[in-house]
Amino acid sequence: MALPMRTMKAAMKSMKAMKAMKAMKAMKAMKAMKAMKKVSVIAKGKRARASVFSGNKEKTYTGLKKGDLMKNKRGKIVSKKSHASGKSSYKKIKGWTEACQQARKELGIKGFCAIGGKSAQGKALYAKAKSIYAA
Repeated sequence: MALPMRTMKAAMKSMKAMKAMKAMKAMKAMKAMKAMKKVSVIAKGKRARASVFSGNKEKTYTGLKKGDLMKNKRGKIVSKKSHASGKSSYKKIKGWTEACQQARKELGIKGFCAIGGKSAQGKALYAKAKSIYAA
């Protein structure tokens, strides 16, 4: 079925109205490459102290440098300051620890025993440790 003349004319007009596409613009010249980002000297994250201690980074985000760090008995990297602090605070309870060890040896206790616990063994251990500590 042919289209009515009126609609045919309208369609033709709209076809004429469509313009040709514009010609493409010439491409711009490429920009110069950006300078590379500076690699940080501050170590962050879980392995921060390890990377400072090994010399890959300069300092931790808390400001600790290689000179401030050391390896403890277990091989963990700790600050010299905190290591010294721990040693000095242990001095205060060292006597009691040694007294308890000696009391366990003298009473022949092996395995777990609560010092000063509800059991007779625990009470005896506490009394013995206290007497050794006082001496």
